[in-house]
Amino acid sequence: MWKKWQNFIQRKGLNPIVNRKKFSIFLFFLTIGVFLLFIARFTYVVVVGRVGNTSLSAKTQELYQGSSVIKAKRGTIYDRNGNIIAADATSYSLYAVLDKTYLGIATNGKDNAREKLYVEDKNKEKVAEVIAANTDLEKDYVLKQLNQDLKQVEFGNGGKNLTLETRNKIEEALEADKIKGIYFTEQQARVYPNGIFASHLIGYAQSDGEGGVAGQMGIEKAEDDILAGTDGEETYLKDSAQRKIAGSVEVQKKAVDGKDIYTTLDLNLQVLLEDSMTEILSKYPKQEDMTAMLVEAKTGNIVAASQRPTFNPETKEGLEKTDDETDVWSNLLIERAYEPGSTMKAFTIATAFENGILDPNAFVKTGVYEFEDGTKIYDWNKEGEGTITYRQAFAFSSNVAMVNLETQMKDKWVASLDKFGFNKLTGTDLLNEVPGYLPDMTNSVDSAITSYGQGISVTPFQMVQAYTAIANKGTMLKPNYISKIVDSKGKEKVMPVKEVGKPISADSAAKTLDMMASVVEDPTYGTGTSYALDGYRVSAKTGTAQVFDNSRGKYFEKTYINSVAQIAPIEDPEYIMFVTTKGDGEQASTIISSVSNKVLKEALDRKLK
Repeated sequence: MWKKWQNFIQRKGLNPIVNRKKFSIFLFFLTIGVFLLFIARFTYVVVVGRVGNTSLSAKTQELYQGSSVIKAKRGTIYDRNGNIIAADATSYSLYAVLDKTYLGIATNGKDNAREKLYVEDKNKEKVAEVIAANTDLEKDYVLKQLNQDLKQVEFGNGGKNLTLETRNKIEEALEADKIKGIYFTEQQARVYPNGIFASHLIGYAQSDGEGGVAGQMGIEKAEDDILAGTDGEETYLKDSAQRKIAGSVEVQKKAVDGKDIYTTLDLNLQVLLEDSMTEILSKYPKQEDMTAMLVEAKTGNIVAASQRPTFNPETKEGLEKTDDETDVWSNLLIERAYEPGSTMKAFTIATAFENGILDPNAFVKTGVYEFEDGTKIYDWNKEGEGTITYRQAFAFSSNVAMVNLETQMKDKWVASLDKFGFNKLTGTDLLNEVPGYLPDMTNSVDSAITSYGQGISVTPFQMVQAYTAIANKGTMLKPNYISKIVDSKGKEKVMPVKEVGKPISADSAAKTLDMMASVVEDPTYGTGTSYALDGYRVSAKTGTAQVFDNSRGKYFEKTYINSVAQIAPIEDPEYIMFVTTKGDGEQASTIISSVSNKVLKEALDRKLK
């Protein structure tokens, strides 16, 4: 029986000894194969330096080498004389490293040769003394923080927002005793040392959440690319705790600081304007808003500009104090179009002179003008002043006289409005400028009422630009607020005077200035006698316009925008002063002249005396 079983096993090839031998051979070659595959894979990883899509070199660098952005210094904004309006400031926060594994780079391969970069126990007393002596922190509090069982500690608000001077004092005191472990983080900020100072024109910048600052409005936003500069990059070694190792920093790309902007503003005149507006509006708090601009007649450069309501760009005080955010956030000089009223009449007169249809001494009947369809237009006092000369009618601010001139000019008036830049953007780089509005000028009545500033809407920028043509011998200049741009190497780019048209001749401009003088100097008819200045002859035009309520489709009953344009001196104009105020119209001339006369006279005295 046993032999039969053996014979069966042999016939079937089931000999255990033979099978074991075969299996052993199979395992041998399988092991060699796996080993060869491992060697091949290992060789590939070593030579190529990758595991799948992962670079071993990159992973190693990630573990032991770090990088960080070197923030570029934002350009400074100055007035025309180099006084700082907006500048970068860096504040520092204090912290201490207590982790005893925080060591410097080994110089001889031995750990005991590595510099201790943490606060050693023996130095804590001295560290507390130095910090307490240079901050508002108490020594006991500093010691308490230093004695915590933590790897790193901070020191609360008392250790934050420190100046560079404070940082230097702490570092110098500790360095004298070769004490390590105290470090600082820095944060960029933007400071505005003058507080409320052309706030909507300058705008403001704030943290961008990435260690820098970014412009939010005004010049700060419009010229953000110029001011911002280009960030750099640095690399450094990290220890096992992923901390930067002192002395290992290497700059890979230098930061390029932003360019400085010199505005056309004059610090002294701007401060005077701000103070004057604040003072007068404190006496007349019912005024809803106010704008003011002082502009050089021969260059278009803005010397001073502001508005109310306003805000402090550093503290942001004022931005949150109104229910109507538009009033605070909008730059009223360019973003709000309004009906100008009688300040538009200066351009009607200028156009009439340019087209040879106006004799200042010719007579015109005031009071009412009736169109063929029966539509009647009245003067601001419906009785008028009877039949008077055009010079007297202009001084009196007669609507009827202007309509008489407009109906004689027809299409020439429409063309003149275009030449003066109305219903068009001035092209300022400031954001959100609006072009204003013109009615249907094919309608004779709609066209006529624009001659005295109704039915048309404008911005203060447009008005000032147009008035430069009258003040500058017929050549119109673009309002400008930047005098030059200076890069980090001191290279200057001076901004040229920009001529944007010649809507009238020098002769027409001179005649218009003479007519505007009667507004101030005519004791009988002049509506702007309060705008006279001691020592100077002034041309002016006043304006009063109702405010249109778009939601109701009609004018507010007791809300007006009053304004004045002053040009002085008449003989050789140096400045244009343009002021508006929105309110109930009461005491408007007192409110406006309290600001415009003070600022304009100071500017003239400084320029000419």
